[in-house]
Amino acid sequence: MGFIDTIKERAKADKKTIVLPETEDRRTYEAAAQILKEGIADLILVGSEKAVAEMGQGLDLTGATIVDPATSDKTPAYIDKLVELRQAKGMTREEAEKLLLNNYLYYGVMMVKMGDADGMVSGACHSTADTLRPSLQILKTKPGTKLVSAFFLMVVPNCEYGADGTFIFADSGLEQNPDPEKLAAIAASSAESFELLVQKEAIVAMLSHSSKGSAKHADVDKVVEATRIAKETHPELKLDGELQLDAAIVPSVGASKAPGSEVAGKANVLVFPDLDAGNIGYKLVQRLAKAEAYGPVTQGIAKPVNDLSRGCSAEDIVGVVAITSVQAQV
Repeated sequence: MGFIDTIKERAKADKKTIVLPETEDRRTYEAAAQILKEGIADLILVGSEKAVAEMGQGLDLTGATIVDPATSDKTPAYIDKLVELRQAKGMTREEAEKLLLNNYLYYGVMMVKMGDADGMVSGACHSTADTLRPSLQILKTKPGTKLVSAFFLMVVPNCEYGADGTFIFADSGLEQNPDPEKLAAIAASSAESFELLVQKEAIVAMLSHSSKGSAKHADVDKVVEATRIAKETHPELKLDGELQLDAAIVPSVGASKAPGSEVAGKANVLVFPDLDAGNIGYKLVQRLAKAEAYGPVTQGIAKPVNDLSRGCSAEDIVGVVAITSVQAQV
């Protein structure tokens, strides 16, 4: 059974309710029909019944709950709660009402906040900022987490590296140029995410263009310091750096470039020094190795809200909904 099939089975075993707010996009409906058919999650589609019927024409959406913000009896309570949460920023009731009636992403996040849904998936036709802004304003960060970051779960076919070809690449979607403290926090969150989703021990490599002092540069120094902080704050983790990519995942190269390291040649969680490297890295592996790329999956938000690539397929949405459901089981 492949990775995503295992995730789907875990989602089915403890079914959660996921909000899909992007009812202006046909892919949402194609994904919803498949999710409902397979029994992966219970779904809420945000929009008017008329609009949903028109956009979902020809697809079996039996079992989906359609919530229209304009007519739902829960909308007044959502407005009141949003005013309470944002009043320090000067939000009025009129502004909250306008926001929730016109921005379905905010409405979906409020459903999660109020316990009417367990998670949300968005981003097929909205930017990452549009998806995460309401999440950070309303749900905030998870207790004990210093920042919200994003990763791609990569499943590489016919690959002997990582966990049978499965890796987490972080941060590949959100944090532009993390300082050492943030990089260490990303490493810790990514290890936790890997163990939750893959159910194997995380082996974390802090990536650089240098391995164990082979190059000198301020960029290398950042990764060295991040490694020190991560080891100090999370001594239980198998984590090492700085390592070049080949030293991190190829056993023979790891033994040569970082002898004695318990991580070199065995890594399955790859922490990139910045967003440029992480984003380029995941797209290279996705396109050239024909890997499945699930994400960007967020970590560090109080409740699971996940972003999609705007180039995603309906099948990608199905996979991210399954992942979100598993995150919501914790």
